[in-house]
Order: sequence, then structure tokens, then C-alpha cells
Amino acid sequence: MENIKEHNTELKREISLSEAIMIVIGVVIGSGIFFKASVVFSSAGSTFYGLMAWVVGGFITISSALTIAEIAAAIPKTGGVFIYLKELYSERLAFLYGWMQTLIYVPAVCAALSIVFVTQATYFIELSEMEQKILAIAIIIFLATLNTFSTKAGSKLNFVFTIAKLVPIIIIITFGLMNGTNPASITGDESVVSPFAVAGFGAAILGTLWAYDGWVSVGNIAGELKNPQRDLPRAIIIGLSVIIAVYLLINVAIVKVMPIADVISSEKAASDAAVVLFGNSGASLVAAGIMISIFGALNGYLLTGVRIPYAMAKENLFPYASTFSKLSKFGTPLNIFIFEVILSILYVLSGSFNTLTDLVVFVVWIFFVFIVAGIFILRKKFAHLPKPYKVPLYPFFPIVGILGGIYILGSTLVTSTQNAVIGILITLTGLPVYAIIKKNQNANSRAN
Repeated sequence: MENIKEHNTELKREISLSEAIMIVIGVVIGSGIFFKASVVFSSAGSTFYGLMAWVVGGFITISSALTIAEIAAAIPKTGGVFIYLKELYSERLAFLYGWMQTLIYVPAVCAALSIVFVTQATYFIELSEMEQKILAIAIIIFLATLNTFSTKAGSKLNFVFTIAKLVPIIIIITFGLMNGTNPASITGDESVVSPFAVAGFGAAILGTLWAYDGWVSVGNIAGELKNPQRDLPRAIIIGLSVIIAVYLLINVAIVKVMPIADVISSEKAASDAAVVLFGNSGASLVAAGIMISIFGALNGYLLTGVRIPYAMAKENLFPYASTFSKLSKFGTPLNIFIFEVILSILYVLSGSFNTLTDLVVFVVWIFFVFIVAGIFILRKKFAHLPKPYKVPLYPFFPIVGILGGIYILGSTLVTSTQNAVIGILITLTGLPVYAIIKKNQNANSRAN
């Protein structure tokens, strides 16, 4: 880590507090806010505990983000979690994270978003199950092709979609809270779906964490803030607090509009609530806004998702590195795009939205627990590094992040054992791959 201080001086500190807050909100709000209500409430057992799951998931998220922000400020390198794991633990663990990102996270997220996009499209047109999968695949190919030809064009789409995603959220919250008439929305008799269970509540929290996904990217801006020690924790706390409030309000609005049984049975509760509020004609505008939001989120993941495998290939830490590190004539990593699209298509054909998102969140939180725990390694072994920001109330927030992550992982092993085991096994396939790569590197070094 001897070059970290030098790297730190090269970053331009240009991002203000208000800009940082908007980055937090723009990165985190995606599709989960519209489509996770059913799984959260059914897993939690009641509307009250369902809403509490959103609060607890948000608090775990804030605690983890505040902790990782200190690591990001001390190690302001591109590569995010991959770099933090490499510097604090080992190259092998960092490789497993990158391997998981490449084989599970990026393609599964893209598949989940495309699936939920076409599920929303059924509001406008009837589609069979196979037709939905064909359309989902076509959307992935279209956006990947767009980003392959022009990264700039793909990035421009994100600005439009970030603004558009807020419109249906504000409409549903405003009219749902004002006009919702369901009398048992929070504490009535029908609010109880099943008795409270610790594992079930953990599964509900897991569902909310898909909606909070993306928060780890917040730490990547640490080295570019004008005043990271002051603004980074404020951006995280204010940004995520706004998001938690928005998530709570839209879920309260939904259960005020629809009976809890209808919410649980709906694949698109936000759209169905809009139908109740506005009828089919008015709800079509909300549904279109939701589709735009999902489309933008999918574009964002495709745009950024190829960065880690490309960076790994550039460092010769990926199979067929020379092939995957090549750029097209447009300056984009074409071969990585093709690889991720193929995997995304396989996930579309084999999975559903909730299955894929649970798989993704479980596996990624294994590494998040490592990173949050890495704060203790940073403080002890690398005390000499400059720290423009330190996590407040240390070690309270790191402990909350670690214990919350362990609780989520344990609950998932109980409630969704098959998905958890599949995620772990796919990740562990990276161990022999890493061993072969290092063996080849050593052989080449001796030959030279």
C-alpha cells in the first residue's frame, strides 16, 4: 500500500455536498422500490414488520456505508471493493469478489432488471412466459449493443432516467397517502399474514437490501469530495435517510391503497396501486414511468458492470486475459460485453426476479461483511495512512454493519438454502481458476 498516498494527491476534489447527496440517491433508487413489496410483507408476517424491515435494512445499509466510506477515503483508488479487499486482505479474496461480480452479480442483476421490465410491460400488452423471456433478452442485447458502440450515449441515458424514476414515486406517494382508504393498512386485523419469525424477518430485510443495492458505490467518490471528512458522512446520512423515508412512504401508500393480501399476491404492486388510484388510463402513465426507471437502471448496470472483469483482465487476473482486455475500435470492452450478455441470457432463461435478486444480495453481502470488518485492519495495520474521514461513533457503526450482514446471511441460509448454496459454490469455483492463473504467471516469469 506504499503508493496510496501518492495516488491520493492526484484526485481532484470537485464534488460538493449537494452533488454527493444526489449521487447517493441516483445510484441507490432502482427497481426494488416498485417490486419488492410482496416478498417483504409476506416474509415479515405483517405490514408493521414489513415496514420495520425497510427501516432495519436502511440502518444496516447506512452503518455499512459509513464504515466503508473511511476505507474509501484512505484508499481512493478506482476499483472499489475489489481494491479494498486486495489491499486489506489478499489478492485471492479480491479475485473471488471479482469472479463473483462477473459470473453472478452483473449478469444476474441485468437478468433480474430485464425480467421485471417485461413484467411491467404486461400492463400494456399480454405476453406469454416465453414471450416475456424473449423480450427480456432482446432488451439486454439492445442496451449492450448501444453501450458497445458508444459509452457516451449510454451515459447520457442515465441522466434522463435518473430524473424520470422519481416521477412515479412522487405520484404514488402523494395520491396514495391522500386517497388511500384501506382501514387495516397498518394495524388492522388483516395486517397479520403469519406469526413473526426471526428467519422470516431476515428474509424480509434481504428483500429490502435489493432496493438499497448500489450504496457501496458511494465510497468511490471519497477522494473527489471537496471536504470528505465533513461531506462524505453527511452525504451518506442525508442521502440514505431520504431514500429510507421515500421507501417507507411508498410502501405505506401501497398498503393504504390495497389490502395486504393483494399486495402479497401482486408481482407489480406499485402499478396495481396506481390502477386503484387513477384507473387504467391514469395508471398507464405511472406504469410507463416505472418502466423508464427500470430501463435506466439496467442501462447503468450494463454500462458499469464490465469494469471489474475488464480491470482484472488488464492485470492478467482473468482467464483469457488477452482476449477480454482488448477494446473494440469504439474504445469499449466488446468481448467482456459479449461474455456478460451471454451469462445474462442464461439467467433470464433459468430464473425469476425474486430468485435472482436474493441470490445476488446474499453473495455480495458475504464480501460486504469482509469489507466492513476491514475497518479494524485499516485502523491497526495501516494507521500511517492519511484518513480525511473517519466513521463516527466507532466501533458502533462497523459492528452494526457486521452483525446485520451476518444476520442476513444466516437468515438466507435458513429460508433460501438452495440459492445460498448455489451462490457460494459458483463463487468458490474461482479458487481453482485463480490457482491456474497464478501458476501460469509464475511459469511465464521463470521463462522470461
